[in-house]
Amino acid sequence: MNERIWTIVRDAFPQLIEKFFTMTVPLTVLSFALALVISVLTAVIQYARVRGLSWLCRGYIWIIRCTPLLVQLYLVYYGLPSLGIVLDAFPTAVLVFGINEGAYMAETMRGALEAVPSGQLEAGYCTGLSYPAIMRHVILPQAFRTAFPGLSNSLISMVKGTSLASVITVTEMFRQAVVINGRVYESLALYTEVALIYLLFCSLLTLLQRWGEKKLNAYGGVR
Repeated sequence: MNERIWTIVRDAFPQLIEKFFTMTVPLTVLSFALALVISVLTAVIQYARVRGLSWLCRGYIWIIRCTPLLVQLYLVYYGLPSLGIVLDAFPTAVLVFGINEGAYMAETMRGALEAVPSGQLEAGYCTGLSYPAIMRHVILPQAFRTAFPGLSNSLISMVKGTSLASVITVTEMFRQAVVINGRVYESLALYTEVALIYLLFCSLLTLLQRWGEKKLNAYGGVR
């Protein structure tokens, strides 16, 4: 690495880190929160076998899982304006990422709910608990413990996936690197720097995931 490349990498680092914490992280947190809400509601509806709504949930999962995320971003950001629906880039990214990841996480949660022994539900009824109370205090805590590794993987995947928001003009870390590269033309150095930042942060999340799994296993998952 010659002096020029080192200077470019050094000067770019503060800009990349700033965009990471001011755009990439908020985008990930908001999208994951939306995805978590969608996934839990979708999984609970399927678990309860609510007639009509269950088919609607399955249709949502089928459509989202069978279409590319990039196409979904373009469809919402560039397609909806033709219908008079115009959304800013950042809310569009949050909405699309949340809906997209929610479909995958819903399957994770559904599998976790179905892994809880059916006797837990019956035992809850025997103690006089209502169905919502059983779900809140008995079924869901156990399901979350089972689903935790899969949900954590979804979070890590979403951190990396937010780079796709650059295609709809969201200036997150990767787009900032593209902007800088447009001035200095050092693609290898800059994109390697971006990759290392993603690697570092996702490695930290992986360590937190393992710590969380140990805590949940020790806790037992039931209140």
